[in-house]
Amino acid sequence: MTNYTLEASREWWSQRWLDLLDSYRFKKRLERARTYARQGNVLSIEFKGEKVLAKVQGSEVEPYKVSLSLDTFSDEEWGYVIETMSKRSIFAAKLLAGEMPQNIEDVFTRNGLSLFPFTLSDVHSKCSCPDKANPCKHVGAIYYQLGDRFSEDPFVLFQLRGRTKEQIISDLRQLRSAHNQQTEIISAETTNNEQPTTNTQHSVKIDSFWQYNEPLESSLVVIVPSNSETVLDVLGSIPLAKEEENAVNLTSADVVMKYLDTVYKDVSQKAVLAAMNLGGS
Repeated sequence: MTNYTLEASREWWSQRWLDLLDSYRFKKRLERARTYARQGNVLSIEFKGEKVLAKVQGSEVEPYKVSLSLDTFSDEEWGYVIETMSKRSIFAAKLLAGEMPQNIEDVFTRNGLSLFPFTLSDVHSKCSCPDKANPCKHVGAIYYQLGDRFSEDPFVLFQLRGRTKEQIISDLRQLRSAHNQQTEIISAETTNNEQPTTNTQHSVKIDSFWQYNEPLESSLVVIVPSNSETVLDVLGSIPLAKEEENAVNLTSADVVMKYLDTVYKDVSQKAVLAAMNLGGS
């Protein structure tokens, strides 16, 4: 299997981790580390809290002991991150499905944090071998093995930052539950405060429904086109019956999705122009 094929088969967050190691300038040492990882020289990998402990068989009879860790986030920092996650249900849905949301880093950067380390110096590693270089080939082998672990379970990366999968899911559920309860209370209070009316119909004025006539602070208003996931990305392919394919070998579902994608982009662009008063009347 070529390096290109290996990269294509990895999840993006796993490849992001390995790109950090590939930036290391001692390429021969990396090749030996990759060989160690592939040939089974890594005898064990286990987590002890937020630290990775491993044993790697080298040239000596006794395997070398390797430890690896990242700087963990405080409880307060994790609180901000989880709260930000809870406000976007797509994050919780994807994480619960074992998938890392594509823009997950936005959650951390908004709170002044970085999920991924910037450089190798941000990763704290030790090895019992006599090699003074760091990372040595034994540490490098653990890097590669962790890349595979990340593909299987993205929560491993969160654990290195100080939160387990169980803790994150539990915190998300609590925040979502509290939010739902608050919504129900507000709804109940609104209902109780409504004055009873008889034979009165409330009409909705469609023309002014989305208008807001109060002045806005210009420094707080930013108008940008949407560049994140749309509802089409979340829903995926529409499960239409596969009838005869058209001239360009597209199924009915493909044709509909392509049309809706075009409509969605056109509407988004017109919405931005309208908001900026560039779209005419």
